Amino acid sequence: MKPIIVCAGITKTFINGEVKTTVLTDVSFKIFPGEFVAITGPSGSGKSTLMHILGVLDSPTSGQYELEDRDVSKLTDNQLAEIRSRRIGFVFQAFNLLPRVSVERNVELPLMYADMPKEERKAKAIQALRGAGIDDELHYQKRSNQLSGGQIQRVAIARALVNDPAILLADEPTGNLDQKTGQIVLDTFRKLNDSGRTIILITHDQYVAEHASRIIKLRDGQIIEDSVNKSHRFMDKEEPTRL
Repeated sequence: MKPIIVCAGITKTFINGEVKTTVLTDVSFKIFPGEFVAITGPSGSGKSTLMHILGVLDSPTSGQYELEDRDVSKLTDNQLAEIRSRRIGFVFQAFNLLPRVSVERNVELPLMYADMPKEERKAKAIQALRGAGIDDELHYQKRSNQLSGGQIQRVAIARALVNDPAILLADEPTGNLDQKTGQIVLDTFRKLNDSGRTIILITHDQYVAEHASRIIKLRDGQIIEDSVNKSHRFMDKEEPTRL
């Protein structure tokens, strides 16, 4: 099986006047289709910078990043935008939903830029919502500000899924949730991974990281550990909690 992601000697240095700050140094790893990987480390470890590089929101100072067999550094701005909109689904800590717009329309938004017919957009949005564990159609016409925190984050996951991306990239997705609702979101990620979705989870929380089947630990911009998580909290494959 070919890797979906290859990072080889990734280094990132920020320059502010005469001050150079290197936040990633010689970071190398591969991620294969269907993996559930947590990238973790304390504040300042470089995980957010690495997330931006993986999501083609930033580029490394040196080293090579290949995504689906393509050298990202050789792609045009339009090709990078296409990757961000169709090949990577983003889930953020802050949800980033439109509060006065219905759940269904929030999920449809990425499809509107593709000039897709309304009925097809609606069908894809409902499919994504069901994939994220929201089966109650009464929720679809609610505004996002009428939902609980766990429901809002799962709507955000559905929006990330609506273009059927190859990779789901989640940045501290439980950071604004209490432990119970955070667990519901983590259960949702497990179910998506069970269905074959590649998931990369960025977190500083070791408890959250342990829900992945592989953990990459960063410290001071370097990988200090990359291992299979034998204490994987989903190894028992229990049914995920649903709302």
